[in-house]
Amino acid sequence: MGLFSKIKAGLTKTKNAIQNGITDILNSFTKIDDELFEELEEVLVSSDIGIQTSEQICEMLRQKVKETGETDPAVLKQYIKDIIVDMLGENTGLSLDTKPSVILVIGVNGVGKTTTIGKLALNLKKSGKKVVLGAADTFRAAAIDQLGVWAQRADVAMVKSVEGSDPASVVFDTIQSAKAHGADVIICDTAGRLHNKKNLMDELAKIYKVISRELPDASVETLLVLDATTGQNAVNQAKEFSKVAPVTGLVLTKLDGTAKGGIIISIHNEMGIKVKYVGVGEGIDDLMPFDAVDFADGIFEEA
Repeated sequence: MGLFSKIKAGLTKTKNAIQNGITDILNSFTKIDDELFEELEEVLVSSDIGIQTSEQICEMLRQKVKETGETDPAVLKQYIKDIIVDMLGENTGLSLDTKPSVILVIGVNGVGKTTTIGKLALNLKKSGKKVVLGAADTFRAAAIDQLGVWAQRADVAMVKSVEGSDPASVVFDTIQSAKAHGADVIICDTAGRLHNKKNLMDELAKIYKVISRELPDASVETLLVLDATTGQNAVNQAKEFSKVAPVTGLVLTKLDGTAKGGIIISIHNEMGIKVKYVGVGEGIDDLMPFDAVDFADGIFEEA
């Protein structure tokens, strides 16, 4: 299955929520008026695009109609699609310009953080990168063991310590291992204790301090992993994590299992943070680079 086919299949539920709702409304109107815009806004909000972003889309839509003089409601679907593509912009990918580069992966427990790391490691390895994992979520022994399983599946090295050890020391050891073995990319797992923000903030601050001291010129990505099935709660998580870490990109997991994929639009628009990857299945190859055009095509393509 090709990249677009996987994205399209993974967006089936989101497509049903967004396109079907929009199509039903457009088919019930013979002219473009305020009532039509109000109903479109309602369906966008109900599709987890969020109130603020839905209002913006409809305002841009009104402006487009005003500029073009369009009178046919059916044409609005393409206009909405174009607005969403422009709003999401181009995915510039990961910044991995140094050897080694560092990817710090954050997110609450249960969102698929460790699984994402394993899939990302394989993805990077297939592109020719030598990868080493750092098991810096020392809060749970299960997290260390789970990361170890994914390290084996992706056939990459992993540095770990015992449960309860200092996460920053694991990151330090991982950096030394990466230097010694000529690794291209370091990917570090972290604990997901957002409810205890002070501890998380202190922990991350120590980790960033170690990275800046040991690799002062390194490219550093901080990827926030969010569960797409949680809808607007994922937007709230993004806002909270952005207060404690310099988030450079988002990964949306479980996109194939939800009708709430519209949050991709909401999070990017409200937070100004690019979605770098989406998870569209359980397989090790099912972490896909995000593409706004493919995303919009997957939602709006006619059956």
